[in-house]
Amino acid sequence: MSANPTMPSLDSTFQSNCQRIFDAVQQVITGKPEAITNALTVLLAQGHLLLEDVPGVGKTMLAKSLAKSVNGSVHRIQFTPDLLPSDVTGVSVYSPQTHEFTFHPGPIFANIVIADEINRANAKTQSALLECMEETQVTVDSITHPLEQPFMVVATQNPVDSEGTFALPEAQRDRFMGRISLGYPQREAEISMITGHHHHEPLETLSPVLQLSDLQQMIEQVSSVTVTERLSSYVVDLGRASRNHPHIQLGASPRALIQWVRAAKARAAINGRDHVLPEDVRSVAQMVLNHRLILTRRAVADGVDTQDLIQELLASTPVS
Repeated sequence: MSANPTMPSLDSTFQSNCQRIFDAVQQVITGKPEAITNALTVLLAQGHLLLEDVPGVGKTMLAKSLAKSVNGSVHRIQFTPDLLPSDVTGVSVYSPQTHEFTFHPGPIFANIVIADEINRANAKTQSALLECMEETQVTVDSITHPLEQPFMVVATQNPVDSEGTFALPEAQRDRFMGRISLGYPQREAEISMITGHHHHEPLETLSPVLQLSDLQQMIEQVSSVTVTERLSSYVVDLGRASRNHPHIQLGASPRALIQWVRAAKARAAINGRDHVLPEDVRSVAQMVLNHRLILTRRAVADGVDTQDLIQELLASTPVS
């Protein structure tokens, strides 16, 4: 989280606010600094985050603590096999008194929406999120309703081989800027976690460290971070290399490359710079690509690892 003093930097308020969010979330999620930094990166880049891991490692806690730290409106949706699209987006209800239909907003109308265990719902309900995530709006009965700003979906899911789960469609996975896994904590962090929960629930004592207006200002600062044509070409070359790799059936889409650049801009800002370097592009590559690349059947059968492929792409693609 520390800035490089030799590089041009953003104002000190931005750096201070980043650190305050990081410290607040770390009170709840101990021993996972990289996961917290990735989540903060996606938040500042106005993306959506997918947390995938086994049950009980803190996926929902990370989402809740991130939401609570910025004092925005937060809604949680528990995805289940019988969840309907209207349970997410809302529904128009007829009023006998006024003889008119009144729209009742669903839980998607919030600054941060926690879609808990998203892959336990059927594909029809999962697809209800597509318009929300891509266009930040909901259309019900041919009427469009804009969502609150800023807007972010933090979805949690269990591994696809877990009981009662459905695979997310490729189109929906592509809407998530990044996917991260928490993994089990280190021994010392786990001891600290267990000891802390003896006395209180850390999330209950977490207070907001920023107002929503502060977060919106930080997002605007991230959008002004400079990306040179050389860096844009580098991202495009990486994306095209993923599409031409013999082990990859489906590579990075143009949408993925756009989100990759936005994530790199946020990472550069977090590192205290007002311009993107190749190291920023590389530092978010795993998060941006690991849920988007579809391997060939032969590669899957041979046990090829997606993370190794991403590292290979980064190593073999020069900055032109």
